[in-house]
Amino acid sequence: MEEALKRETSLSLEATKAGARRAYSSARAYVSAHAHAVLCASLLVVMAANLYTAVLQKSITNDEIVHIPAGYYHLVAGDFHLNNEHPPLVKMWSALPLLFVQPEEPPPPQGPEENFMERTWGYHSRFWQANGARFESLSFWPRVMMIPLACALGALIFIYARRLFNERAALLAVALYVFEPTVLAHGRIVHTDLPAALTYLLAFLALDVYARAPSARRAAWLGLATGVALVTKFSMLVLAPVLAVVASAMLWRGPRSGTPRRRVAAHALVVAGIALLVVNAVYYFQSPTLDAADVGWMRLKSAPNFDALMTGLGALSKIVPTYFLFGVYNVGLHNSEGHAASLLGAHSATGWWYYFPVAFALKTSLPFLLLSVASLLWSLHGFFVRRDRRFALVLVPLGVYAVVSLSSHINIGVRHFLPTYPFLFVASGALLDRLLRATRARRAALALVALAVAWSAVEAARAYPDYVPYMNQLASARPRWYYLSDSNVEWGDDVKSLAAYLRARGETEARTAIAGGWGTLHFYGVRGHDILAAKGGPLPPTRYTAIGAGYLNGSTVSGGEDTDRPTEEQRVNYFARYRERQPEAVFGNSIYLYKTVTSDE
Repeated sequence: MEEALKRETSLSLEATKAGARRAYSSARAYVSAHAHAVLCASLLVVMAANLYTAVLQKSITNDEIVHIPAGYYHLVAGDFHLNNEHPPLVKMWSALPLLFVQPEEPPPPQGPEENFMERTWGYHSRFWQANGARFESLSFWPRVMMIPLACALGALIFIYARRLFNERAALLAVALYVFEPTVLAHGRIVHTDLPAALTYLLAFLALDVYARAPSARRAAWLGLATGVALVTKFSMLVLAPVLAVVASAMLWRGPRSGTPRRRVAAHALVVAGIALLVVNAVYYFQSPTLDAADVGWMRLKSAPNFDALMTGLGALSKIVPTYFLFGVYNVGLHNSEGHAASLLGAHSATGWWYYFPVAFALKTSLPFLLLSVASLLWSLHGFFVRRDRRFALVLVPLGVYAVVSLSSHINIGVRHFLPTYPFLFVASGALLDRLLRATRARRAALALVALAVAWSAVEAARAYPDYVPYMNQLASARPRWYYLSDSNVEWGDDVKSLAAYLRARGETEARTAIAGGWGTLHFYGVRGHDILAAKGGPLPPTRYTAIGAGYLNGSTVSGGEDTDRPTEEQRVNYFARYRERQPEAVFGNSIYLYKTVTSDE
């Protein structure tokens, strides 16, 4: 009996060991078969950890002060008057956790005499004032919600590059993506820039899937991707002419390609219909009459074309939400009027056609910059000389968005150029993969690829967590604020560090000119006396003066006849006396802290 029991136990152990060996072998086989995808996921986890810890250390940026309350108001009130120059989808996504946090809800935007800008700024002020005690949690969770979108873009880059080239090229593309400082800067910020890159890439992936094998189902997915892009950022309207050109080409080639023209036309209607359905759904299927104050705004800003604009808006609002159209109008107005900016020490309100290439060259890590140039030339050769269709899916979307960007008069951040980045990552990953497949000088090729990835990782580690003002070694001769301005050099996310430094020295007041500091500094226990809001009047005596890099640059300094800086020269040089002074401390490479020399300085 005992002997039988031992044999049974032995057999049971052997079966268990055999099962464990089979499970291990299966797991190993799975990992081996999906090694690149597993490594990709690992890289994205590292990226998510990086972004999460940066959120813990940084305060919200100048724009997030507005975006977060606006997103919450869109969700709970279904009202899209506020902050309508940015579509609501990303803001609403970021504000989802606030439905559980349950912030205090301030009174709704005030009377009809206020235009959309006055309502936006008034509401956000009341929102943060009502929730001052919970400022940290209310600004924390919306930023955390942006991290999954950044990871989703990395996963989509992997899918896109694998579809065009192979898994190793896809993995290398993702490796470059997760270590790029500009991506890391905006992957945690409640804004439309990185999500626009995600939806732009998604739309071209859906377009390629449809074009290879047209069907009603694939047309529906293309319409969905297009609609999501349109309610992510208004610049995604560039997809409309792209889709129109593709549809026209397919109609022309219909009989020869085996797809009847009637079917192509039906699919085009499916794409347009679903895209419009998505846009209307995000705006809660509302298309109210434009408010009187907003009508007055259009009359003020576009008097010669006012009647035509109102007629067009009235007709289009029957199929497109009114405040989607009004947002498009405001973005177009902003672009036509321009935005004060700086480039290489020069100032302009209408920008420069070469702004984004220069900004890209300065704010991109050198390994990615060199790879971008090399892979772009390689892609051009591949498409025009070797007639490789795959490169069209890199060059066309990249070229379309680049051309649109060159015509922009809003030159305030390389972030507006982010939709081109995924295609450069894909091309760069493919080029590195091609080097690894070289039959000659294999060791040199392997060393070059390892150097590119390692150098990128070192740049990410070196800049952590101060990614917003990051510039590469090409911008080492002068301070960063000399080369570029605005969100390229300062966006207010180092206010928390400034406040901690001042409090540690017993200071609770300071003179300030900081992006976003007017809205956040007091939540960290320091009262800021806005230098630019004083209009030449006396300021209370303080021991310290804090100036953001954008203000040292001069481009973000306001001017006008009702200030003590009425001329352009006085405006851009208002803080010139600080440029040669040695600051006591610099926070995040974006906020400079000086000892106040005199009480009336």
